[in-house]
Amino acid sequence: MSLPPASRTSADEADDYLERRKLRRGSAGWLLLTGLGVAYVVSGDYSGWNFGLAEGGFGGLAIAMVLMGTMYTCMVFALAELSSILPTAGGGYGFARRALGPWGGFLTGTAILIEYVLAPAAISIFIGDYVESLGLFGLESGWPVYLACFVIFIGIHLWGVGEALRFSFVVTGIAVAALVVFALGALPGFDASSLDDIPVDSSALGANSWLPMGLLGIWAAFPFGMWFFLGVEGVPLAAEETKEPARTLPRAIRWSMGILVVLAVVTFVAAAGARGSAAVQDAGNPLVEALQPDGEATVLSRIVNYAGLAGLVASFFSLIYAGSRQLFALSRAGYLPRFLSLTSSRRAPYLGLLVPGAIGFALAAGTGNGARMLNVAVFGATISYALMSLSHIVLRRREPELPRPYRTPGGVLTSSVALVLACAALVATFLVDVTAAFIALAVYLVAVAYFGLYSRKHLVAKAPEEEFAALAAAETELSRN
Repeated sequence: MSLPPASRTSADEADDYLERRKLRRGSAGWLLLTGLGVAYVVSGDYSGWNFGLAEGGFGGLAIAMVLMGTMYTCMVFALAELSSILPTAGGGYGFARRALGPWGGFLTGTAILIEYVLAPAAISIFIGDYVESLGLFGLESGWPVYLACFVIFIGIHLWGVGEALRFSFVVTGIAVAALVVFALGALPGFDASSLDDIPVDSSALGANSWLPMGLLGIWAAFPFGMWFFLGVEGVPLAAEETKEPARTLPRAIRWSMGILVVLAVVTFVAAAGARGSAAVQDAGNPLVEALQPDGEATVLSRIVNYAGLAGLVASFFSLIYAGSRQLFALSRAGYLPRFLSLTSSRRAPYLGLLVPGAIGFALAAGTGNGARMLNVAVFGATISYALMSLSHIVLRRREPELPRPYRTPGGVLTSSVALVLACAALVATFLVDVTAAFIALAVYLVAVAYFGLYSRKHLVAKAPEEEFAALAAAETELSRN
């Protein structure tokens, strides 16, 4: 079975179409990909999560972290299976394309793209704040710092994927090592009685010292519980640049998630226990705040402060990578303008790097509101999580005989848990920042209109994700006959 005639254009017939859109294969093994998975997330250990204390208190954020950690764990097990079936740069879009059709693929890919374009823009602002607070080179947070971030780190990506992933691995290693140092340094000042020191809102249902904002505070803390893991789902986007992807991707995803769970628990408990939940709930750099009970900087707090900058750089750098690969895959298949998927002589999708980078810089320089952009990114992320989890369920039900080099423990029960929690997290974004949720929804609707009116009629049949879906349709038709 072939795609509809409207999907076939002259680009499909051009012999060099895919040749001009090739990535460098075999550039990464499981260790570099594990580092990439941690790099996506590590900045969330240094800042952001603590604002959830103001929404739900220590107990509320702790429960939210456990539930969101469960969601991510279940989801990455499902993604490990899906990535072993379809190891292409499309990642979540490719999985949903096979399971849910072109509309499902586009909705998933667009949601992922919203996350990976907005998150680096927000992080560039946080990098600027760190640079200013550390007094580096006398710089102040503002557009020159944001521009330098995009220019320098996109330049490294243009140099080549192998070099980019090695750079990310080193910076991530520094950030992770500093988290271990922080936890050891915070241990002498740990006091369990300070964990629940946030004043109780007696009017809230179920409120107590551990849940000062009541039961609803748990739900409101969901987006902040996600910050300990947000982005790890991007590992499959490196599939076409990976050695033995069917084996490497599942291994890297599992290891990344395991490391992130340990870092989340250690960081959260150590920071809140060393200084108290009330003291760190509004801090821009909660780990540094936890190490300075008298407000005076120490050698250890300075080390952690510099490491926080390294963590932000690691996440910024890796999220740019993820966004470029998702854009590359959607463009190569015709869902977005095709010129965006052209690659350079070094096999880097240069427009897929430069265009999102320009948008991200413009947003950072024009708004300066990193928190809101992160909330928009979370909205896009939760939509993609729900659709990717649903894709796993559909493929297990519809195509049980599909070769699966790796199988998700628990099967559809695992991905069903991820689906339910992702939907709950999506609703929770409206509790935290209604404006951000509606901004994301408006962007999403514009993209949907573009697909419905134009691009769905101009898909590229020979793109890997489209060929994979077409093969499934053909097999289904043959079985019916």
